[in-house]
Amino acid sequence: MPLPILCLMGPTAAGKTRLALELCEHLPCEIISVDSALVYRGLDIGTAKPGPEVLRAVPHHLIDICDPQEAYSVGRFREDARRALAAIQAAGRIPLLVGGSGLYFRVLDRGLSPLPSADPVLRARLDEEAVRVGWPALHRRLAGVDPAAARRIHPHDATRIQRALEVWELCGRPLSDCWSRNRPTPLLQHAVRLVLAPVDRALLHRRIEVRLQGMLRRGLVEEVRGLRLPAHCPASRLVGYKQVLCYLSGAWSRRAMIDGVLAATRGLARRQLTWLRARPDVPWFDSGAPWQQTREQVLRHLAERGYR
Repeated sequence: MPLPILCLMGPTAAGKTRLALELCEHLPCEIISVDSALVYRGLDIGTAKPGPEVLRAVPHHLIDICDPQEAYSVGRFREDARRALAAIQAAGRIPLLVGGSGLYFRVLDRGLSPLPSADPVLRARLDEEAVRVGWPALHRRLAGVDPAAARRIHPHDATRIQRALEVWELCGRPLSDCWSRNRPTPLLQHAVRLVLAPVDRALLHRRIEVRLQGMLRRGLVEEVRGLRLPAHCPASRLVGYKQVLCYLSGAWSRRAMIDGVLAATRGLARRQLTWLRARPDVPWFDSGAPWQQTREQVLRHLAERGYR
């Protein structure tokens, strides 16, 4: 019988970290972060990264594993996660995968086909073109050569638009065609999955706003200023960091920065919820209900499946 795996999914600001830590109090779990921002060292406030005391108290994996200037690919994530899963299970403990990245969860389920390595010259050319015409224009170009990929990639998702166009130019075939070839064995075949999200969308938006205000009080702008992120490095495109960089450059006012972060975060949450709703087999738990009630419902659900 395969050792159990737990997956805690949900939109940003839903309360996943709090629930994950409470699950670790009841079950012999170690947390694997399924988040494309938490991998970066130094990006702490704007990513809502767990604090040092939490990271010391509960074993976490795939947090603070690369520099902000590095590109962290989904292929690298899958391999890092595979090793973490194996190590946790070898120790007789339960991997608890926590995050909101649908792409990262998909790659654990479906794997990746072999793809060409990044081409720095081609990427630089696409970056320069994006500065001139904008990423939505490049997204429209992608829709012309790979409509299936374009439907799955947001018009402002610079990293994935760039990668899809790069694969097209290097291979002469769509990235979506590569997705369907030579799938490796899924890593989450026997996982128990659950979604944590407030039923009330307005509540989620209020939580996003309250969290941002807290980030600003704790020094988000100062964090970004101190990082000195190059304009085209992957971390500079992350929600929150991108908008603060616009403010620090003088292109945006502080009010425009705040509105921009809120709009981008709400958009991220909307996309996450859309992906999660496409999984009708996964039970949802309301993080907008009284916390004790939601927590007990989750623990009861897991106990019924042998997690005690």
